[in-house]
This record gives sequence, C-alpha cells and structure tokens, in this order.
Amino acid sequence: MASPIHPQNVIALVWDFDKTLIPGSMQAPIFREYGIEEAQFWREVNALPAYYSRMGVNVNPDNAYLNHLITYVAHGLMQGLTNAKLRDLGAKIIFHPGLPEMFPHLQHVLEEVPDAGRFELRLEHYIVSAGLKAMIQGSAIRECVEGIWASEFIEASAPPNFDPLATMKLDENDKPVPLFPVTGITQIAIAYDNTSKTRALFEINKGSNKNPAIDVNATMAKEDRRVPFANMIYVADGPSDVPAFSVVRHNGGTAFAVYDDNDPISLEQADNLRRDGRVDHFGPTDYRVGSSTERWLSLRVRQIAQGIIEQRREALKKSVGTVPRHI
Repeated sequence: MASPIHPQNVIALVWDFDKTLIPGSMQAPIFREYGIEEAQFWREVNALPAYYSRMGVNVNPDNAYLNHLITYVAHGLMQGLTNAKLRDLGAKIIFHPGLPEMFPHLQHVLEEVPDAGRFELRLEHYIVSAGLKAMIQGSAIRECVEGIWASEFIEASAPPNFDPLATMKLDENDKPVPLFPVTGITQIAIAYDNTSKTRALFEINKGSNKNPAIDVNATMAKEDRRVPFANMIYVADGPSDVPAFSVVRHNGGTAFAVYDDNDPISLEQADNLRRDGRVDHFGPTDYRVGSSTERWLSLRVRQIAQGIIEQRREALKKSVGTVPRHI
C-alpha cells in the first residue's frame, strides 16, 4: 500500500481580514493619505453596478472597488499609488485588540498539547481576503501568516508585441525594471470575491500552495491532502463569507464567526449564522488572552491536535502490530 503524500500534521487557521482582524476596511489609510472622504468613495462603489448596468455591463459588486481605485489614480486623485505605496500604507492598519499577539499565542497552545512535538504537529495561519494583498503584506500581521490570498494590481503592463523571452533589466536590488516609468496602479492582476475565496481553501487543503506541481483541480484522495478540512478553522465576520463557511463545514471543518461587540446588528448576524448552521460558534472581535474568542479558538486547536494525535497513534499500532507473548 502506497504511503500518503502528506503526513497531515498541520492545523490551519484561515482568516478573513476586513472586520475580522481589523475594524472597518483596510483601505482607510489610502483615503487618509490622499484626503479622500471614505464614505463618499464607498457610496460611489455601491452605486457602480447600477451605473454600469444602464450601459449593459454587469459588474461584480464584491470587487468593483478595485477598478474605482484605478479610476481615482488615472484622474490624479491618488497620484503615486503603487504596490510599494500600498505596502507602506499597510503598516498603518490598526488591528483588533490582541492581534497579532494571539497568532504566536495559539502556537504555544498547540505546543502544550501532550505529544504534539512527538508527532510534529504544526499550526499555520492564512489570510483569504477580497482586500489588497500589498496592504496585508505591509501590515503588522505579515510575519505571523504562512500565505495570503487577496487582490493584486499591475503597475507597468506589458506593451503590444512585447517579447516574452526577452531578459528584463534588473535594478540594484535584483528586481525587474519596468519598460515604462511606474506612476501608479493601472490594471487588476487578480481579484478575489466571496465565492473565489473557496478556491484558496482547496489550495490549502490539497497543498498546491506549497507544491506548485499539485493542480488544485486535480483529483486527490482525502488521505493524500496536506490539510484535511477537519484540521481547518475558518474565521470570518459575516454573511458574505457563507460560501467559505459552507465549504469548510460541509467537508468536516470548523467555522467561527466574529462580531463587533459595539454593534447589535453585527451580533445578530453572527447569531443568525449559528442558528442557520453556517458556523459552529461565534465570539467578539477581542483576541486578547482570556477573552471568550481566544479561549474557544484555543480549545478548538487543542481538540483538533488531540484528534490528530489519536489518529497517528492508531495508525502506528496498525503498522507496528503487537508483540508476541507467552501463553
């Protein structure tokens, strides 16, 4: 019998970003930097689907804001908004209480589980967001996460008739020098919405994020998947995350909703998700040690770890067999 491709010793916590890890939206530092009224920008974004539908064009409301940011850059209202600038602005993102400190804390929780070290159990954090990857990369949480799925921009696009085999010039930091001067973001490279987030979950599940040779769409036996859904916890804030909640729970994983303790509507939404069977539990966006959210997530990490250890022990017994005894 062939050995499994992966030891399945990883517990993955997958996090939404806006309103889950931070209050509000991550784009707030952009608006402050350029003196743009945030509420007005989002009113415009919310009006875009109806605006373009009158022209016979359908717009995805989940990521329409990406094109609107490019429009602001093109009209000179956000001059110099490059990917590097987005990373710099990401450093100004403010997180909910207890973050990012809780991420390494959960690692300590896992390490304290008996035999977790013996069976080489690991804890990995991932972010899956419809927000901006560059801003997350520049934020305080970057060093705590294993990978990020989020929307990205192109600055200098490939011109017509470009030579795909041409060797690009490199700067002093060995980074490619664009063919034209970079003045700001010009195109969307990839856009994530609330449905396409589920693809990221399967990439984590199958391990294609770690091994590019593994096609996320390829058939793979459950015992060969790097992170079984049973070892996965998905944390997010609201109804827009129902597709991801559903994928995780349908496949035996854990779904946890968070809510703003100062917003009764947010609490009601989280409770509705629980009553509708969308999530296993919910708690406030307070991640400090001792909070109800920290305690429940710590409990779930320990439970998953104990389940993995028990499975490994049973597998070891079957592999080794029993020692002959005298009658």
